[in-house]
Amino acid sequence: MQRLITLSNLYFSLPTPKFKRYLFHKIDFKSKLIGILGQRGVGKTVLLRQIAQHYQLESSKMLYISADNIKKSLSEIAIEFSAFGGELLIIDEIHKASDFALELKTIYDFVDIRVIFSGSSALELENSKVDLSRRSLFYELGSLSFREFLAIRFEIELEELSLEEILQNHQNIALSIKKQFKPLEYFSYYKAYGAYPFFTEGELGYNLRLNEIMNIILDSEVATIYNVDSDKINTIRKLLHLLCSSVPVELNIQNLAKSAEISRNTLYSYLYYLKKANLIEIIGGNFKNKKLLNKPDKIYLDNINLYNILCSDHNNGSLRESFFVSQMKVNHDVKYSNIGDFKIDDKYIFEIGGKNKGFKQIKDVENSFVIADDIETGFGNKIPLWLFGFLY
Repeated sequence: MQRLITLSNLYFSLPTPKFKRYLFHKIDFKSKLIGILGQRGVGKTVLLRQIAQHYQLESSKMLYISADNIKKSLSEIAIEFSAFGGELLIIDEIHKASDFALELKTIYDFVDIRVIFSGSSALELENSKVDLSRRSLFYELGSLSFREFLAIRFEIELEELSLEEILQNHQNIALSIKKQFKPLEYFSYYKAYGAYPFFTEGELGYNLRLNEIMNIILDSEVATIYNVDSDKINTIRKLLHLLCSSVPVELNIQNLAKSAEISRNTLYSYLYYLKKANLIEIIGGNFKNKKLLNKPDKIYLDNINLYNILCSDHNNGSLRESFFVSQMKVNHDVKYSNIGDFKIDDKYIFEIGGKNKGFKQIKDVENSFVIADDIETGFGNKIPLWLFGFLY
């Protein structure tokens, strides 16, 4: 325990950013058991420290542990720490612990202590032998929005915008923002290195770090959680490269399976794993029992930065749509649309394109909008793409 306390004190002594990610403001701090899930590298460990600070406890009342660095079971640690007056146990990388769901249930039921934990987004919590849904509140931390990137990189802190605010008042909002900085210049930085907060460790090595993180997700988390052999992981890696260079509207599942040299059913399983690991986003298709049941409408990499490390021949249309989906999915329902590109919340139709994109495909369609890249301000129902980076 002394070793864990020493490491915990080092963790809490680290500098903590003042700026808080969007998820912090959604957390119910009264809950006894809180889970923060998300892709490696999105900032879960820092968020845990900010959550801990919210409770304003003495350092002796808090213990941080990483599940890949313990010898006792989680419940044994919780019982011992509680006996010495501990009130808050923070567990990082919960997916590295043996029988973590059962351990958390035991702690919840029998130990008078609050637990906050983080884990891989690939965790199969819904299929766990122990149902944690009645005990724990789960939150998913996504990649940085353009708004969050501006706050962390340039200390430009702007308020979140609702979708309705953007649709109804985008021109005035964009003009107001233009007075503070050049949105297209800063948006180009975001496209290059803005989706993960570790750009603060150095922008030149950003893609190398992102590539390392992706490999850890595949070789460690996906391989372990889904019991996938190393040779199959290489096939999944090949699939990611194929998806990176494909055009969503031309996506052909049969050809994709053939190019990856796998069966259609195996392809659907692999797509499920990648979706759960937050490496891709699937529009359409239904999931059941770790399987994708039918053909997805469109598939994108999870965020725009992943295209920089997975292929050099990516399509600009894919990047634009990937960004739009990544920003929209946090608070809204995104569906494929036969008219335009996407239907949002079963109400709005969006067509995504470059600065010269017109209204031909959505002409006379109610509640329809053109979202254009490479423009600073829009007019009427034509809105700049970058502005959707302020949704969270």
